[in-house]
Amino acid sequence: MAQLYFYYSAMNAGKSTSLLQNAHNYKERGLAPVLFTAAIDERYGKGRIASRIGLASDAELFDDSTDFVAWVQAHGGRASIHCILIDEAQFLTVAQVNQLAAVVDDLNVPVVCYGLRTDFMGELFPGSARLLAIADKLSELKAICHCGRKATMTARLSGDGKVQQSGEQVVIGNNDVYVSLCRAHHRAALAGDHAAAKPARIIKE
Repeated sequence: MAQLYFYYSAMNAGKSTSLLQNAHNYKERGLAPVLFTAAIDERYGKGRIASRIGLASDAELFDDSTDFVAWVQAHGGRASIHCILIDEAQFLTVAQVNQLAAVVDDLNVPVVCYGLRTDFMGELFPGSARLLAIADKLSELKAICHCGRKATMTARLSGDGKVQQSGEQVVIGNNDVYVSLCRAHHRAALAGDHAAAKPARIIKE
């Protein structure tokens, strides 16, 4: 039976790499996965999923108006689609996560979502919260803080490199905007210790 999966992490944990590898595995076996990415994210071009290690693929776009049940039905259902792979799943609405559950339960198409669990303030994204609540399988992908501990949080940097302590939940950016931190350094950064978001300078003898 099909299942709903949610792979979550902080930034720079290889979510897109894992998604693209998963898609390759399906195609290698003669199966047809469909990739989706958020229309709001154009860092690598519109309708493009790319990883930091150079893998990339075209993808369908979703926004708040996308109805996943209707889309799958209109494109042949289980007979034509063997898996749905969703990048940037934190941008899904709660209603869309419920739709994806219906794609799994009613149309028997597996759905694998990859996304951030929390925003730069450590608050759950609504889509991620719903996935954590109803996904059949949850898996954390590991990112590393500059101190060497597991990074579970993501901090947002302003133009001068300081950690932002307020602002809109959704701002698109790469490593120049976001940094992955362990909880301790994230707490310190939000408390005003901007150095907590940066690795200590290594002095070579």
